[in-house]
Order: sequence, then C-alpha cells, then structure tokens
Amino acid sequence: LGPDHRTIVPDLVGHGSSTSPESPTAHSVDAMVDHVIALADALALPTFHLVGYSMGGRVALTLACAHPARVTTLSLIGASAGLADPAERAQRRAADEALATDIEGSGLEAFVDRWMANPLFATQSRLGGDFLASARAQRLANDPAGLVRSLRGAGTGAMTALHDRLAHCAVPTLLVAGADDPKFAAIAEDLAAVIPNATVAVIEDAGHAAHLEQPDAVAAVIRAHLDA
Repeated sequence: LGPDHRTIVPDLVGHGSSTSPESPTAHSVDAMVDHVIALADALALPTFHLVGYSMGGRVALTLACAHPARVTTLSLIGASAGLADPAERAQRRAADEALATDIEGSGLEAFVDRWMANPLFATQSRLGGDFLASARAQRLANDPAGLVRSLRGAGTGAMTALHDRLAHCAVPTLLVAGADDPKFAAIAEDLAAVIPNATVAVIEDAGHAAHLEQPDAVAAVIRAHLDA
C-alpha cells in the first residue's frame, strides 16, 4: 500500500518493540483502542483508514464501533467480533491462560514452536523454509512477559464481544479471509450480514494470514476498498 498511501504500522502493546506495562488492563483490547487513537492524535490524523489482522483486527473493529467518525474505512483480515457465548468465552480464557502458563514454564522458544505448529497456520508452510525461519525469528524477538500479559488481557475470551454493536457500525468495512481458512471465512460472512456497509473478499490459496501468503492479492482488494 506504501506507494499510494502513508502507512503507519504500530507494534501493539506487549508485542514487537512496544513496552509491556505490568498492569493487566494495559493489555486489554479497549486499552489498545485508546493507544491507537492516541497515536492518531499525536500524528494529527483526525480520520484514517484502519487495517487489522487477527488480534489487531479485533482491536480495529472495536475501535471502529467506539469511534466511527475517526475511521474512513475499515479492513479486517482473519478477524472476529469476539465470542458472544459466555461458555465459549470461559473456555477460550482457560485456553489462553494455559498458553500464558506455558510461556512462563517452558520459555518463549517452546511456545513459539507450539504456536507455529497450530493447524491455523499450517498453510504458511507453502511459503518455504526461509519464510518460516524469518517468521520464527520475528516471534522470538518478542518479550515473553508481554505475550503473557497480552494473552491474559486481550484474548478473544477476555475482550468485550461486539455482536450487539455491529448493526450500528456504519464504517465502510472490508472483511478479508483466506479460502483455506474456512472458520474465519464463515465468520467474515456472518459479520458482513450484520455490519451495514460491509463486503467480503475471499483470497484463494491463502489461509489465516492471507496478507502473508498472498500479499499482492490482499493489497489489491484493500487498495480498491480504500479508493472506492
């Protein structure tokens, strides 16, 4: 998107080069929404296009629901609105707590290897050994404590589900999902049925991280959405 648009790609709290405050609430989805708004304010951006993937997609959708006047367009890749069912939320919180405990007990390297073995990311194997080695190195550069706090504070089970707010989120929305990620392709269709101004783009030969597996195709559909 760079040749056509100014792109700002922040590391969300607990990830990459961002700090990781000890407070659990600093890692919540709502807190990350506030961080993104503060960044936009610091950059004097009263409105902006917003793109989010996976957890970042949940942050982006929450932001668009809370601050629709700030968001010109919204593009979500492999994202959800959280979990509406309390039992499912509790189950997911327990699963994320187990992952957090695994990092604390077994260390970051073992966790990254376990994470990359998740069937959700299996399709990335077609990108080859060099890509997988680079992705592994990038993940190992994270702060273990930050990932632990993020799992506990910003997991799908911990966030406030957005389903009762979607019908009032009139931001033009593009929902991107890989054709080889049927779970999130179905979620995209479900969201598009509720969000007033939403379309779905299914990317062939791509899984959950469609923007990594088919970057040109994903950039093309997002660029068309931004420029519509």
